Amino acid sequence: MNNSFNGHLCIVFALEHYNPLNMIRAFGENGIYPVYISVKRHYEVATKSKYISKLHRVESVEEGYDLLMNQYGAIAEERGKKPYIVFSDDKSVGLFDLRYNEWNDKFITYNAGCQGRINEFMNKYAIQQLAKKYGFNILDSYVIGKGDPILANLPYPVITKDISPNSGSWKADVFICNSEQELKEAICRIEAPQIMIQHFVDKQNEMALEGYTVNHGKQIHIITQLKWKYLIQGYYSPYHDVTMFTNKDMEQRLQKMFEEIGYEGVFEVEFIIDKENTCYFSEINFRASAWNPTCKFAGMPLAPLWIKGMENGFISTGDRKEFEPFTSMSEVIDYTKRVEGGIVPFAEWLRDFREAKCLYIYDKDDMAPWNEVIKNFDNFK
Repeated sequence: MNNSFNGHLCIVFALEHYNPLNMIRAFGENGIYPVYISVKRHYEVATKSKYISKLHRVESVEEGYDLLMNQYGAIAEERGKKPYIVFSDDKSVGLFDLRYNEWNDKFITYNAGCQGRINEFMNKYAIQQLAKKYGFNILDSYVIGKGDPILANLPYPVITKDISPNSGSWKADVFICNSEQELKEAICRIEAPQIMIQHFVDKQNEMALEGYTVNHGKQIHIITQLKWKYLIQGYYSPYHDVTMFTNKDMEQRLQKMFEEIGYEGVFEVEFIIDKENTCYFSEINFRASAWNPTCKFAGMPLAPLWIKGMENGFISTGDRKEFEPFTSMSEVIDYTKRVEGGIVPFAEWLRDFREAKCLYIYDKDDMAPWNEVIKNFDNFK
C-alpha cells in the first residue's frame, strides 16, 4: 500500500471532521494512502475511510505533535526525504507555526519561512490591513479587549468576531448587534480576550476561493470559486455554486499578499458581497477549508497538487485545468437547515442532492464514513 509521493511519506494531521476525510480521499484516489493523525472530536467520520494506511487517534493537537515527532521525526534522516504534512484546522496550523524551528529539518508543511509568521496573519485585523494595502475593500473595524470601553457613536449594526481563530469560541462568539446595549450584552458572553468589532453589511452573497501557493507565495493556483446558493445569518452556507476563478487582477493582488507573508501551503480566501455587488475581503484561512473537495471534483485535487508543486519548485501549466460549473453540497448540514428547517420539502432536497457533483461525505467508492454518519446522524448536525 503506497503512502508516499516520490518517496516522501504523506501525513494528514487534523481535528476529526469531513474536512480531512476529503483530503484523505484526494490522496487515495491518486494512489497514495496517507498516514492519518486524528485529533478527537465528538464524532468520527474521516477515520472510517478506506484510504488510510495507518491511523493514530490522539486526544489533542499537542499529543498529536508529540506522536508525530517521536514516531516520524527520524524519517527524513533515515530515508533522505522529509515527510509532507497537510492540515485542515486552525489549531494544528497555529501550533506548528509556533514550533517551526523544532520540526523544520524533519518535515515539510505549511509555513511562512520563520516561526510565528502565520499566526501573525491569522489575526483578522492584521490580514485585513494587508488586504487594504493591496487594494481590496475592507469593512470598517476596530479591536478591543474584554474590559475596554466601547467606541462611542459606532454606526450600527455591527458584528463581533474573535480576533484569531484560536482565541475564543469561533461561531459562538459571533453576534450581530443593532445598538450599544446589544453590543455590551454580547461582549459579556464572548469568550475571546480580544474582539474585532466590524461594520455589518446586508450581504447579497459570500465567495470563497480554494487554492495553494509554492515558493513562499511567488506562485499561486486558485482552483475553485464558490458562491452560496442561500445565506444563513451568522453561519456558513452548506450548498454552493462552484465555478472557475477568472479574475486575474484579484489573483495578482492575492499573490502579492501571500508573497509578503512568505506563505507556502494550502489556503482559502473569503469575501463578502453586499447588495450593491461590492466585494469586501474577509479573511484568509491558512489551511484546507471544508470546501476542499470541490478542487478534486474540478479535476485538480488540492493537497496532492500542492505537494507536486513543492516537489517541482513551480506550479505546472498542465495542473491548471478548465471545468464546467457544478454544485456542491455539505449534505448533512444542508438537510438539517433546509429540510428539517422547513425551507424545502424532502423531494426537492433529494433532487438537489442527486444533481450535486460534489458531496462531502457520501461516496459510493468509500461508503464507511457515510454509514457512520447515518448510524449516528444526530451527532453530525
